[in-house]
Amino acid sequence: MYEHNPSSWWGSVMVWGMFSWNDLGPLICVEQCLNSTTYLSIIADQVHPIMLMAYPNGDGFFQQDNVPCHSAHIVQEWFQEHEGDFTLLRWPPQSPDLNPIEHFWDEVKRAIRQLVPQPSNLTELDSAIHQAWCQIPRITFQHLMESMPRIASVLKAKGGPMKY
Repeated sequence: MYEHNPSSWWGSVMVWGMFSWNDLGPLICVEQCLNSTTYLSIIADQVHPIMLMAYPNGDGFFQQDNVPCHSAHIVQEWFQEHEGDFTLLRWPPQSPDLNPIEHFWDEVKRAIRQLVPQPSNLTELDSAIHQAWCQIPRITFQHLMESMPRIASVLKAKGGPMKY
């Protein structure tokens, strides 16, 4: 599963989402600042149950980058307490942003830019984001998952130079 921190690309609408080879995860509106406490509640209340259901043998992987709320002590402690439920992929500091969900968000943004008329308020924008999210074809996120070998190369190089 891959996740993304909320971003204010679209004014003050902030969303968090994740996907896997098989399916899209939830798209969660974040109505407050994304700090370590808010992020931990998303992980504990949304991600954990999905991972337990999708990977009942504990063989799933979850990837996040090094945003401060991800590396906060309380978040890292939670992942350590639940390490048998799934594996948290390590992410090297100062590495290029290769999180596959960034490309997924590009698809969502592209779909919203093509809307005529464009959303004229935050409610319409929120609806457009959710609609675009749900309409991304499965083949798109499967291609993104196939990009993982390059991420393994970055991890092996500890974020440093690598052969491409």
